[in-house]
Amino acid sequence: MKKTRIFLVTFLVLLAVAGGVAYWLYHQVNAFSGQKISVTEETIFTIPPGTGRVALEKKLAESGIIPESHNYDWLLQLEPDLAKIKAGTYRLTPDMTVKSMLQLFVSGKEAQFSIRFVEGSKLADWQKILSEAPYLKQTLADLPADKLTEMLGLPAGSHLEGRFYPDTYLYTAGTEDTQILKRAHQQMETKLAAAWKTRNTDLPYADPYEMLIMASLIEKETGVDGERKKVASVFMNRLKLKMRLQTDPTVIYGMGERYQGTIYRSDLVRVTPYNTYQIDGMPPTPIAMPGSASLDAAAKPDTTGYLYFVADGKGGHVFTTNLRDHNRAVADYRNGLKKQ
Repeated sequence: MKKTRIFLVTFLVLLAVAGGVAYWLYHQVNAFSGQKISVTEETIFTIPPGTGRVALEKKLAESGIIPESHNYDWLLQLEPDLAKIKAGTYRLTPDMTVKSMLQLFVSGKEAQFSIRFVEGSKLADWQKILSEAPYLKQTLADLPADKLTEMLGLPAGSHLEGRFYPDTYLYTAGTEDTQILKRAHQQMETKLAAAWKTRNTDLPYADPYEMLIMASLIEKETGVDGERKKVASVFMNRLKLKMRLQTDPTVIYGMGERYQGTIYRSDLVRVTPYNTYQIDGMPPTPIAMPGSASLDAAAKPDTTGYLYFVADGKGGHVFTTNLRDHNRAVADYRNGLKKQ
């Protein structure tokens, strides 16, 4: 009986000690899991494929994000679901706790990066932006142009200028640059098809691609939304009257790297496939990436009698119906420049 009492007392003491230890351990682990991670600003953290719980702790500790602690192991023992981390690149923020960080790693919700292409930019501009984008896998530098054309599903020899829709695109680390272009191309195809479907029926376009060319001219001529359809009306009127478009952006595009900020008279008389002072009709391809407003203007121009326009020196343009008034507007613009 005495032995039984001693055993029982011993058992109860050990049970109390174990309970105390468990209670202490629980609170230690709980405090650790609720501890803020050591980052003072948004931080990008990458978990390579094949990283296990031990390697992750080491990487986090070496990065100074969490301290080395046995509590890390105990936390994953108590909450094994937190050990089911997924490889990827994540965005850590100062308000995160150790637990919320591990929950992020388990969710697989990787950090998204954005890349912005503005209206009126050229393919060369896009290639430079893509080459400098962080965490984007670079493949374009070694990709022949005909291979990219094939990847986009375009006929061999297709010109790629104007084929991509200017917008902001999101991506995760490791995305290939060609994937961005594919998305932008599909977006342009969708926007162009929608504009073509709602176009005025009396426009001199043989197909949607010609409308895309016109949209690119409009995009390069004005950044004022209220003017786009007026600019489009000028081009429509000139085409119907068999007048040359005589738009400077086409000259600049045809000059390529020779353009250094100024168009000389010799450039206006030099024949290139894009010099609309020397060729009839539109250039053979777009000269930039047009946005929605320019696509809409190309599809539904205003009905006007305008045949000319020139900058007004205030960010907009003066539209005129005859050469005399146009020459007066040009003179006013030049006089305004002299006074500056």
